[in-house]
Amino acid sequence: MRDMHCHILPGVDDGARDLDASLRMLEAARAVGVTSMVCTPHARSPYFDYEKMVAAYQEFSAAAAKAAPEVHVAMGFEVAHRKLMQLGVEEWAPYLRFAETEEFLLELDTGCVAADFQEYERTIYTLQGMGFTVIIAHPERYRAIQKDIQIARNLVNMGCKLQASADFVAGGRFGREKKPAKRMFEEKLYTYIASDAHKPEHYALLDRARRDYVVRGKHFR
Repeated sequence: MRDMHCHILPGVDDGARDLDASLRMLEAARAVGVTSMVCTPHARSPYFDYEKMVAAYQEFSAAAAKAAPEVHVAMGFEVAHRKLMQLGVEEWAPYLRFAETEEFLLELDTGCVAADFQEYERTIYTLQGMGFTVIIAHPERYRAIQKDIQIARNLVNMGCKLQASADFVAGGRFGREKKPAKRMFEEKLYTYIASDAHKPEHYALLDRARRDYVVRGKHFR
């Protein structure tokens, strides 16, 4: 099982604070069946430091190869749209994609409204024109989608992949994600579930989501 969204790199964002914490997360991931993971630190303020994050990945991947050689790790980023606009799409997107694929994990603004999607769609088309498959992180958190599920349908129709963050099974980061997530599963809009783990305990939620929405066949493709 691939976990394509986690904050496991040591000391670079609001996830693992140090390498010991990273390795505890790795063990928790392995315990629930993760065999491959993409390390996706926040590319957004106040955390983004590209060189520091790459160095943290090198430190973690070396330690992971000894602690859990059966788990494949790769580098990526969770890229906030606002930060990408500041950096420049064409200049920075090649550095922020998943290192081993042409996938690009894009985070939108939690409080976004429907009108914001005009700009988001332009960015998505630019990324697609550069050859990237755009994955939208946790759409169940976005206010506009909570109000109008058609926006999620539009993203899928554009060729985006939608990624649910497993904490929706417990209500979500903001306490209002479970209902829209269930609706998107019912409509088979999601392609992926990921942990979005910031600490070891979050992997229990990934296991629960996987069992309820994958193993039991609840509208997951």
